[in-house]
Amino acid sequence: MGVPPTHLPAETDVLSAIANGTPVADIARTYPASSLAWALLANEANDAGDVLPAYAYARVGYHRGLDALRRAGWKGQGPVPWSHEPNRGVLRSLYALRRAAEQIGETAEVERLTDFLHGADPDAISRIDKGE
Repeated sequence: MGVPPTHLPAETDVLSAIANGTPVADIARTYPASSLAWALLANEANDAGDVLPAYAYARVGYHRGLDALRRAGWKGQGPVPWSHEPNRGVLRSLYALRRAAEQIGETAEVERLTDFLHGADPDAISRIDKGE
């Protein structure tokens, strides 16, 4: 029997702020525990060509995500399915950190995060690559 999947709780306030067009920096400031907010902030920095801030924002999202996963019963391994929408913030933070690590030449970190993402959900990277 395998490790059961981890399902994070919904971040309804964060999603509402996003839907209302609140600037991402304000969302991260208001909801600092949200991996999704930090992942979006990392994406904005990356899109602006600011690799080091993107790395830093993604790193915060990664750590906030680990905290959330542990609170949800995750023991350091096992599925974190993309199909469960509240998990996507953590997966997006992992992806953003992987991307920024690649841009600064941190090969070992890229490999570790690739393994982490594949272990969490084998389809996560391709889903994010497709813009889902």
